[in-house]
Amino acid sequence: MKKFTLLPALLAILLWSSLAALGTFTQRLPPFQVTAVALFIGSLLAIHRIRDWKVAPHTLLIGVAGIFGYHCLLFTAFRTAPALEANLLNYLWPLLIVVLSPLFGLGKLTMRHIMAAAVGFSGAVLIVSKGRFDFADSLPIGYLFAITAAFTWSSYSLATCKLPPFPNAAVGGFCLLSSLLAALCHWLFEPATIPDNEEWLALLLMGIGPLGASFFLWDKAMKGGDPKQIGALSYLTPLLSTLILAISGLGELNTITWTAGTLILIGAAIGSLSRGR
Repeated sequence: MKKFTLLPALLAILLWSSLAALGTFTQRLPPFQVTAVALFIGSLLAIHRIRDWKVAPHTLLIGVAGIFGYHCLLFTAFRTAPALEANLLNYLWPLLIVVLSPLFGLGKLTMRHIMAAAVGFSGAVLIVSKGRFDFADSLPIGYLFAITAAFTWSSYSLATCKLPPFPNAAVGGFCLLSSLLAALCHWLFEPATIPDNEEWLALLLMGIGPLGASFFLWDKAMKGGDPKQIGALSYLTPLLSTLILAISGLGELNTITWTAGTLILIGAAIGSLSRGR
């Protein structure tokens, strides 16, 4: 395994962990509007290499389906199912990255990887639910959207490892087209809202970080690292998100948080260490 191949993944996870805190400053804004603006800003991070945005049509389709499709499905899930349960199902994507890796020809699945994913998912369930969640007897359509969103992001992540090589800067093109599709959804389904100065700042930071640089880092990570290790590490996202909220005064830590954090760290350690270690 190459040195520091996990570093881009860890940086992407850290950026995604800041999304919840930044999102508290944009709650007044419609979700597709937030996505459209932030992804447009994110695309500008690679505008200096716009010539690299030209990729094969099927590569472009997979890239846009991954970035826009995931967010579209997730927002639909939040609108048609309880947010807590939808978010829990959304966090199936790290587990799916681990489990589906062999189907994409990305190595064999070992018991160590299964244990890491299962322990990490248990911690994610605990930290997101705070120990309280109750799925309805009937299955709301929103749950299906959340599960499909998880499959979409995990499949996109794994597919980038098997596509013909394309420049990392091409992710900027994926972000731009996804931004335009999100803007179309905003125009069709949401009322227009003008952001104030604080909201513009939050949108700028979102575009630079969790809806911008994170996608470039994630592309680099998936191409250069072991997807099964990266999938196990990805459960750090809800843990770090909770810690950032607590540090910024927007959340609190309790016994459940520490228990969930311990499970996530154990799962990440099991999954990220090489076989010899």
